[in-house]
This record gives sequence, structure tokens and C-alpha cells, in this order.
Amino acid sequence: MLFFSAILMLAVILAGLLAATIIWFYLNPRLPPVDDLKEIQLQTPLRVYSADEKLIAEYGAQRRIALRYEELPPMMIKAVLAAEDNRFFEHPGVDIRGILRAVITLLRTVEKSQGGSTITMQVARNFFLSREKTYLRKVNEILLALKIEKELSKQQILELYLNKIYFGNRAYGVGAAAKAYYGKSLDRLSIAQMAMISGLPKAPSIYNPIANPQRALQRRNYALARMYSLGYINASTYQQALAEQDSARRHKPRSDIEAPYMGEMVRSKLVKRFGKKAYSAGYKIFTTVDSQLQTAANRALRNGLLGYLHRHGYPGPEGHIDLPSTELAQWLRNRHTHSAQPPAEITAAQAELKKIPVVGALLPALVVQTSTEAITILLADEQLVKLSYSAFSWALKPATDKTVNIHRKITNILSTGDIIRVRWLDDGSWELAGIPPTEGALIALNPQNGAILALSGGFDFFKSKYNRVVQAKRQPGSSFKPFIYSAALEKGYTAASIINDAPVVMDDDNLDETWKPKNYSGRFFGPTRLRMALTKSRNLVSIRLLRAIGVGHAAKYATRFGFKPAHLPRDLSLALGSGSVTPLELATGYAVFANGGHLVSPYFIQRIENTNGDIVWQAEPAQVCEECEESPSPPPSYPVAKRVITAQNSYLMTSMMRDVIRSGTGRRAMELNRDDLAGKTGTTNDQFDAWFSGFNHAIVTTVWTGFDAPRAMGNSETGGRAALPIWMDFMRVALERIPEKPLKQPPGLVTVRIDPGNGLLANTHTPKTVFETFRTGHVPEAQPDTYWETSEEDDSKGLSELF
Repeated sequence: MLFFSAILMLAVILAGLLAATIIWFYLNPRLPPVDDLKEIQLQTPLRVYSADEKLIAEYGAQRRIALRYEELPPMMIKAVLAAEDNRFFEHPGVDIRGILRAVITLLRTVEKSQGGSTITMQVARNFFLSREKTYLRKVNEILLALKIEKELSKQQILELYLNKIYFGNRAYGVGAAAKAYYGKSLDRLSIAQMAMISGLPKAPSIYNPIANPQRALQRRNYALARMYSLGYINASTYQQALAEQDSARRHKPRSDIEAPYMGEMVRSKLVKRFGKKAYSAGYKIFTTVDSQLQTAANRALRNGLLGYLHRHGYPGPEGHIDLPSTELAQWLRNRHTHSAQPPAEITAAQAELKKIPVVGALLPALVVQTSTEAITILLADEQLVKLSYSAFSWALKPATDKTVNIHRKITNILSTGDIIRVRWLDDGSWELAGIPPTEGALIALNPQNGAILALSGGFDFFKSKYNRVVQAKRQPGSSFKPFIYSAALEKGYTAASIINDAPVVMDDDNLDETWKPKNYSGRFFGPTRLRMALTKSRNLVSIRLLRAIGVGHAAKYATRFGFKPAHLPRDLSLALGSGSVTPLELATGYAVFANGGHLVSPYFIQRIENTNGDIVWQAEPAQVCEECEESPSPPPSYPVAKRVITAQNSYLMTSMMRDVIRSGTGRRAMELNRDDLAGKTGTTNDQFDAWFSGFNHAIVTTVWTGFDAPRAMGNSETGGRAALPIWMDFMRVALERIPEKPLKQPPGLVTVRIDPGNGLLANTHTPKTVFETFRTGHVPEAQPDTYWETSEEDDSKGLSELF
């Protein structure tokens, strides 16, 4: 009997070996090549960075932060091994004990189970196989695991597993899971948090600490117990981890700097280039944006738009929630005691507050108490804040008055239950705020190569994704005058040429009706030098100048600065900026003056890297090369920007626009205490648009503000009032790192004394003179020696005739 039993057992073993051999030879050729794992491309989101490598945005369905094995914290590895496969470093890819346990469970319950899967088998399943539960798939999984163990080291397998596996909440891999649940990098997690994450792969939806905190806590504690029993942590650490309260909550990908308009520009460009692959190929895009300047741009634009709101009146609360006055007052009195619980209505109102998005750093708040001297508000984070009189006094100003109306009280404007907006100020205090009705844009370029240094396309991207820097085509107003004046210099005019500033009535065939333009002040100033006319932005001088040089010539000349011909009207209104341009186009035009006469193309992507850090694309922008003109050989290693206006023209125009800041419509910018700034204000009819464009040799910045649907912004909302302060706030930061550089006078220019009254060369009898610079051959003729004697005699004769 014993003999027959031995024979039977041997037969079973031989049959098993034969079956295994048949299965191996049948299935092995059909298994996918394990070598593919060495070249595997994990789906990694598109990430956009600033020039100084600060994260701007992340795009993609799967959140993943790929980590190398040496970057994985040892305790994280131990937590995963304890929860999933503690014999990982001992078995050959298949754990016989685990499989036997699964077989016994199958025989007892007649149900297939997930048990017996090692980490290597999970890698095989996740990378190569479907998730259907069949015996054939399990066999394939086992065979693949054995092959994987032969081809890859344990460390490589674990690295693949910890970067590939799904942890719920769109997070793939432990690096992304740490960010998704705790908002931290993996190396900053506590042991309890690592244990929580290690328990997720078994069933990410069931053990999700956000959706099912109780089940997740049980799973975490199981992982901790396993870590303790395996000797990975001591008793003290174990007890401390068990007692730790879990703080998991949903964390969206957090940017290092706020530049969503730039992020969207990059995303759009990458999708056009790479298709949907852009979202999963792990590209890292390094832009030209300077993080410090971007922060300054956001801040300056928002402050400027809020300044408009301050000038034109508080819009009132955004909503209202009825609150029980008696219970609310009692809670406010007793809120410092531990037993004080907010009324149910307050709790419900707070839940509503959390649903209201933050807009442009303006937080939603609930008014819970008001008086004439202070109001108390509740923030979404349960913080109670008292706003003093100085925090809301601006809201008491009527839109047409600059002084506080002592008869107007905050209690007439706000009441308990109102939903309002507040903002945090630099001095550590809160201020009543509101979402401004106007919008704006700010763009800063490097004029030497066109690199976009900062870009803010509106008050808040998530309120309006309309990128006004590149999409808003608006009339530039007087900001366009420098291009007309530059065209005039090209035609032989000088900065001292005299044009009469006097009333004009135009019957232009290209205009629908008789046109009667006027200066902003409504006054007329008679014969005026071009320099003075540009400095003071005299409209009538610009119109007469355009008529003299020809609209066709001026429009064609303007295309040298990058403006599109189709957007430039062929009538005299062009002198006042009646065309349509985007802020980016206007900044590009001003860059020509800033860099000495060269047209550069704006760009915003420096380079593109793949997941391995290899550069797959590098920008090669055309750059200004003044040395190339002086010494053409050897040629530079980069493309050279084309010269579009002469160095002499650029110098003269920059000199004239410096006067705009020194004594003209942009003189407020003198507060920056710089001598190297030039620029021009711009205001369109009825203050529909307000502009300021200004520059030095290293940076050119354009600011626009107005309503998205064009309408009047109100009296006095000129470029100097609405746009210039935004430009100044930004440039105050930008100029900190830019040393002053004197304006270098190119050859071919000569500076002489002239009579400011007539633009002629001064003589010894001229009572008042100023210096002016001219191109060689364009110096005005000298005044006759008797000019002033004759003028005085004529004046005396005129006076005697009057009397």
C-alpha cells in the first residue's frame, strides 16, 4: 500500500512538472518582453516652470512625481513592504507561502481572491496585464514575475512599483500621493502618514482617508502594527504613530508662483506641437518668466485695479445669509470659552463661504457684527476678524467725491449676514475690498531678445481666462504717437520742428463725418516744437504732423515695429491711436526704441526637457548685437535681430520720451528716482482705455486697463492716472536689479543750442536757449542777429496801437 502511495505521489509530481513545463513553453513565448520595463515611460504630467525653476502649473490626468530608488525614504519602503510584501527581498518574485494560502482559501470558500500577489507580481499586472480575475491571468502573472526578477534588481522593481501604483485621488506613485493627501514632499511625511499611504494600493477607494477616514485609519494602524511586529519601528514610535491624528485632505497641485495665464499659453503651445501626448510624456517646460517679476506684476496690476474701485465707490456686498441675531450675539460674547458652539446657521454659512472661490487674493467673508466704528467678520477658516474704521473708510466715499462723507456710515452699507470680500495688507492688517469692475494687463519684455519676463493677463485667471495681454485688441490712443513721430524723423523732421497747435476741422474722405479733434485739456498752445508736443501729448500737433508726412507713409512705417497693416486705419485718426493692438504688440513696438532700433520677437519658452532631463528643444531667439554692426566678423553664435530704424532715430525718440517722464504726462514716474526711464501715456476717447508703456535698456513694460466691453471709465481716468501707477509699482521691483545706464549717443548726431520758441539755431542775442540734438545735416538755420531786436520793436508797435 505504501508503495502504491509513493508511486501515486510521484506520478502527481511528474504530472505537475509536465503540466508546468507545457504551460511554460506554451505561455512563455506569448509573454511581453521584460526589457520594455527598462525603457518604460510612466505617464507623467506636463509641468511648467519659471526661468528660475519655480513651478507655475501642472497639466495631466495622472498626478505623478517620479522618484529614483535612492530618493525614496527608507521608512516609506519599510511601510510598503510591511503592508504589501514583507518577504519581497527574500522570494524570487513569487511567494510560495502566499500562493498556498490563496489556494487553501479557494478550496475552503470556492471563491477566487487577490491574495498571494507579491510586489513583483503587481508590477507584472500593472504594466502588462489586465485586472480581470482569471486563472490564466494569474499564471501569466507568476511567469512574468519570475522573468522580471531575472532581468531587474529588487531596487529597480520597487522603484517601478512605487512610481506606477495608483493611490487614489488622481495620484500615481508615492511621491504624488504625499502631495495629494498631505501637501508635502515624501521625505517630510511622518511615519503615521507613510503608513496611511502604504495601505492605499490594496483598495484606494475603500481606504481613502478623505472619503472613508475610519476604514483608512484601520488600514493605517494595521500597517503600523506590521511595521512594529517586523522590527521596523520600536514600541515608542509605534505608540506615538498610533496616537497621531490624521490630517489628510485634498490638496490640489500647488504652484510656487502665480502665473496661470503663462501656464495656459505654454499648455496650448505644447498640445499643438505634441498632441495629447503632451499631458502624459513628462515634459518639463522652462519659460522665460522671472518669478520675482511675475509676483510683482500680479501685485501691481491688482493694486491698480483695486485703486480704480477705491476711486469710484464700493459696489456693496456680494450676497446675504440670514443669521439669528440673539444666538449670534450670545456666541460672539462667549466664543472664547471652550463650550461655546456657533449657531447652526453660522456653521451652515461657513460651509457656504468655503464654496465661494478666492478671487485675486480677495477672500470671501461673512459680516457677523457691525457698528459705525468697526465691523466683525468671519472667514472661511473660522477666523474672526475685526475691521477698524480705517479698513473700510474708503467705502464711505461717494464715487464723485474724494473726501469722506461724514454723514455716510458703514452701517448704511453693510449689515449682519452680508457676504463681502477682504484682503490682507502688507502692514499686517485686513481691509474691506471688492472685485473691481475694470480689467487690465501687464507685459514685461527683455528688449534685447524678446524674452517675456512677466505677464499678467487680468485680475484673476479663474474669474476670467481671457488673456488680455495677447487677446485684447484695443485702441492704443496716445501710446501710438511715438511711432508717428519716429516716421516724421525719418521724413526729415526734427525734434525742434514747429507745428501749430491750433483748432482743426477735418473733412477726411475715410471718416464718416466732419472730425473736430481737440487736446485733452481743451486748450490750444500755438506753434509747438515736436519734442514739447510729444512730452505734453498734444493731439492737434500729431494730427497735423501725420497729414504732413502722409498717412500711407506712417502706416507702412509702423509695420517696422511689428504692427499688422490690417489693424492700422488709413486716415488721420491714426495719429491718435485709433488702430487696434494688443498689449504684447505695443510692448514689442516699444522694445525697438529700448534696444536701439532692432525688432525682436517675443517668446516665452526657453527649453523643453523630457523625463530624463534631456533637452528636446531649445529657443534660439534673434538678439540685438550692436557690436556686429561695428565689427561684422566673426559672426555671433546666435541669430541677430534685424535693424528696423536707425540708431539716430531711436536715440532721438528715446530722448523725447525721457522728457515725457521728466516733465510731461508721465512725470509721476520721477518718484522712482531714475534718470534712465522713457515712456508714453495713452488715453482713448472718453477714457475707454488707459495705457502706459515705458522702458530702459534692459526692460520694456506695457500696462493697459479698461472695461472688457469698451465703455467710459470716468473722468480723469487717463493713462497717467489709471495705468502709470501700475507700471510704477511693477518697475519699482524690476529696477532693483537693473543698474542705470547712460543713453549712448550714436555717431551722426550733433547737439546745439536752439531758441525754444521757434526751433532755430540760437545766437548771442537769444534770451532763452535750450539744447537739442539733430542728425548731421538737419541742424536748423541760424536766427538773424536782428531777430530779437525786430521782435521787440514789433511787440512795442503792437502795444502802442492797442493803447
